[in-house]
Amino acid sequence: MSVIRKFQVTFDCAEPERVARFWCEVLGYVVPSPPEGFATWDEFERSQSSGDQGSWFACVDPSGVGPRLYFQRVPEGKVAKNRVHLDVRVGTGLVGEERLAALEAECARLVALGAVRVRLLRADGVNESCIVMQDIEGNEFCLD
Repeated sequence: MSVIRKFQVTFDCAEPERVARFWCEVLGYVVPSPPEGFATWDEFERSQSSGDQGSWFACVDPSGVGPRLYFQRVPEGKVAKNRVHLDVRVGTGLVGEERLAALEAECARLVALGAVRVRLLRADGVNESCIVMQDIEGNEFCLD
């Protein structure tokens, strides 16, 4: 019998809260409640040492189904292509022009949030079209 495990996806970034809030908007995720004993995240942050303040942030699927996204501050910037990326599934079940229209509409919404469109990969007979994008710190993801 297989065991289903929960997992989180961790992003290295310069500004954890800013990137987390971007992904909340992309995915419909929410910021979880602050740790027990704190009324707000600001109160929690003030309780941390100056070196730890703003060092991480997280967001969660409000339905509890999707993975938790965790964002941790790192000193170095992104220098190469991601080894792992998210596919944001906005065109599932759609093909051809209908799929392209859905992808383009979502692309426009995300560009308004600060994402960058990299390129359109058109359907090739095996794979359907998708749009390669970057989040607000340059991490690649696909609208699929």
